Amino acid sequence: MFKRIDHTELVTDKPDETVAFYTETLGFKVRARDRIPQSGTGGPLDLVYLELGGTTVELLSYPGAKVGAAPSGIHLGYNLIALEVEDMQKALAFLKTKGVAPVWGPIVRATYARAEIADPSGYHIELRQWF
Repeated sequence: MFKRIDHTELVTDKPDETVAFYTETLGFKVRARDRIPQSGTGGPLDLVYLELGGTTVELLSYPGAKVGAAPSGIHLGYNLIALEVEDMQKALAFLKTKGVAPVWGPIVRATYARAEIADPSGYHIELRQWF
């Protein structure tokens, strides 16, 4: 009946900057775009579907979108998305060349290494290397 998680949605008030971050920095590909007319919201809802390794992130933006404070620390509700990396040190070195520094970590445990970065809206993205 249920097959898999299809996508995660993120609302952004910086659509161009956010698409560039996910595609140019993290290697996502734009799978599709859509624009849905909205009445009473001041304009259309713009959707960009970004895909990496079979996983999709749907970016939503619309006129007047106000993104609240991005979650931080452990809390109820949505926390973050996680990307698996082949080599944590190489991934962090690459991100540094793009002006992206970790907001947390890295830490190394017996079976994994973990760090977090943030997208242009401040949403945290976990980087995980499994050993």
